[in-house]
Amino acid sequence: MKTLVKTFAAAALIAVSTFAMAADKPASKTEKANVNLSTADFALDHYVAVTTEGESAGVAQLFAADFSQKANATTNSRDELVKFFKKQKGEKLNCTVSTDIIEESTDYMVAKVTLKFEDFTKIDLVTLVREGNDWKVSKSINSYK
Repeated sequence: MKTLVKTFAAAALIAVSTFAMAADKPASKTEKANVNLSTADFALDHYVAVTTEGESAGVAQLFAADFSQKANATTNSRDELVKFFKKQKGEKLNCTVSTDIIEESTDYMVAKVTLKFEDFTKIDLVTLVREGNDWKVSKSINSYK
């Protein structure tokens, strides 16, 4: 009888320690990182970090559901761009970045993001809109010089 009690006590101890270790597990790769997009400036800064510094946290959160990007004669959807930026995780562009606010109101902002590379310049006109409490990128139009 004493052996049976010891066996049940040991099993209970093992079960409790297993559940405790499972509760302390690190965040999985599939969990989304929540990025602070409470202001248009934060959202614009995060957009620049995603496009130039390989930042991949909160990429899906950054773009509005109806996002589109026009570059030359092509149009890219939100899903295409999110997938692209996730693949570019950690890739930093060798360029100088400047941003200028063209127009701003309480619910939208239009900004000009200039990426100056050694041989060319990329100009990105970015439209950000307020969706609830967050700001999201809704449109991007690229041109090259």
